[in-house]
Amino acid sequence: MTRMPTDPVQLATCLRYGVECVEAPPHSKVGIAENVRTGLQPLNGLRHPPEGDTTGWYIWAGPELSTAPGFFLPVHVEHLSEWAPEVIRYLGLPPGWRFLKAGDHEDVWYDPTLLDV
Repeated sequence: MTRMPTDPVQLATCLRYGVECVEAPPHSKVGIAENVRTGLQPLNGLRHPPEGDTTGWYIWAGPELSTAPGFFLPVHVEHLSEWAPEVIRYLGLPPGWRFLKAGDHEDVWYDPTLLDV
């Protein structure tokens, strides 16, 4: 079910890119890499369609996405402020969207291949 996000920063990000907001509720989970806590840049995120109690978001740091088992840890959205508060603004972007953030540099784009799960 699509709802307007309760986070005004997420709503503003979606409005900026002209997309419908798809809330990532605080009790739902993202897949996040431990390397996000190291300060490694850039921060990357991609969103597959949500499934079960997950948001569909996968977030990692660095130039490449690892395929190593256990690379992504399940973390509740409500705990992301402890991991990477700067990514929270992107969580309302709908499935099929990606972001890359490195300091003041930001790229946000639609990738339809993310919907082919």
